[in-house]
Amino acid sequence: MIKTVVSTGLPVDEEWQIRKNVLTGGTGKMRICIVTGTHGDELEGQYVCYRLNRIVAEHPELLDGTLEIYPALNPLGIDSITRGIPGFDLDMNRIFPGSEEGTVTEQLVHRLMNDLRGADMVIDIHSSNIFLREIPQVRINVNMAGRLVPFAQWLKMDFIWIHEAATVLESTLAHSLNSLGTPTLVVEMGVGMRINHGYCERLVAGILHLMFRMGCWRELPDLSCSPQESVVSAIGGVEFLNAEASGIFLTDSRNNHIVEPGEEIGCVVSPLTGEVLQRVTAPVRGLLFTLRAYPVVYEGSLLARIYKSEVE
Repeated sequence: MIKTVVSTGLPVDEEWQIRKNVLTGGTGKMRICIVTGTHGDELEGQYVCYRLNRIVAEHPELLDGTLEIYPALNPLGIDSITRGIPGFDLDMNRIFPGSEEGTVTEQLVHRLMNDLRGADMVIDIHSSNIFLREIPQVRINVNMAGRLVPFAQWLKMDFIWIHEAATVLESTLAHSLNSLGTPTLVVEMGVGMRINHGYCERLVAGILHLMFRMGCWRELPDLSCSPQESVVSAIGGVEFLNAEASGIFLTDSRNNHIVEPGEEIGCVVSPLTGEVLQRVTAPVRGLLFTLRAYPVVYEGSLLARIYKSEVE
């Protein structure tokens, strides 16, 4: 059943609508929500929502509870391939939890929060931006790790990044819902403005596996393409590699493999002079889970992230 969660009029006869598909089956009371499309240039979630809708439609007898699918929190952004909210110059994931007495955008996210509140699990799906390529991963604030890591492991993603608290996270959907007691997992994978079918199919299987473990799906999905166990990070275990000069980043590396100390990941070059401005090498042994996808870089640009195999 398609339901409109929030709707408001906008200039030039436009309308901002957030809609969801509510799928119910069996007698189960579990309620799981799939949320994506917060950023208009992140498209992996569109494929995941499509596949989940198809699977439930083809096998309704396997659903034992409620699955709510919100494919586009920022539909105007998706229509225009714009990361933020067009016309407002806002990152939607920086205005939660919103307010009923606030601006139009704050009112919308406040109503969305009320709609999601109380779910047994919310999965907030993101792609990376156009600059970085990410392996399938779950990101969890250290303050929520004890509660959320067991659920994250059921998603069967390659990496679970437990990161330290940061002020900016307080205005995200996931942080706001977790603060209200609604467990929320953030999934990130791929690269902006693209869809990696393999990554998406793995996440679909992982969501069905989580639903199975929570008693909301009656069949164990095929997990043959998923890792048996996710790598779970420790605090302080992630190394950031940044550009030391402006230029073009060239690499033949791929992410999602173990690099050794001194292994070359790429180089920053100058098209003007033909110089190699920086040879980018791994400072430690570990999992290369983030790699620069967009080649133009400036001093300080993020080139890669490595999770150290041994954390002191």
